[in-house]
Amino acid sequence: MNQDWEDRVAGAWASFDTYGEEGAADFRAVIDTLVAELPDDSPLGPFERACAWDSTGHSDNAVPLYREALARGLSGYKGRRAKIQMSSSLRNIGQAEEGVKLLTPELDAPSDELDDAVRATLALCLSSLGRDREGLSLVLGALAPHLPRYQRSMANYARALLEPGD
Repeated sequence: MNQDWEDRVAGAWASFDTYGEEGAADFRAVIDTLVAELPDDSPLGPFERACAWDSTGHSDNAVPLYREALARGLSGYKGRRAKIQMSSSLRNIGQAEEGVKLLTPELDAPSDELDDAVRATLALCLSSLGRDREGLSLVLGALAPHLPRYQRSMANYARALLEPGD
């Protein structure tokens, strides 16, 4: 879509907090109105609708829409966002294993500003499956580069969590 549409979507999201819980349906209606401007086969439509359902507490409604957006070819930055958000939603509805399968390949994807979100969401999915040490290792590994000191130590601790016999 064009920049005007993207700007209006960004504006809608910037106003999200003004709707509150009682205005969740109104917010989704704003997104639906913007989505109605898109071509019927656009992957952006189901992605934005999924985000709106997800952000208003309805992971169960969001997952099929994320699937649809990805099936329609959503890729790049928004595709990666869809995978992160869908994995979180899958975890919320008791399907954390599928979230792990969806996000694990993202650990080897080209690096971008979403890397830490991938690791954090994957860690939550792993924890939901009782794999807390793996999750903690991911979180420590993601945190280490941001620390003013102890980066090397934290990175080593993260690796050690996954070593046999530890």
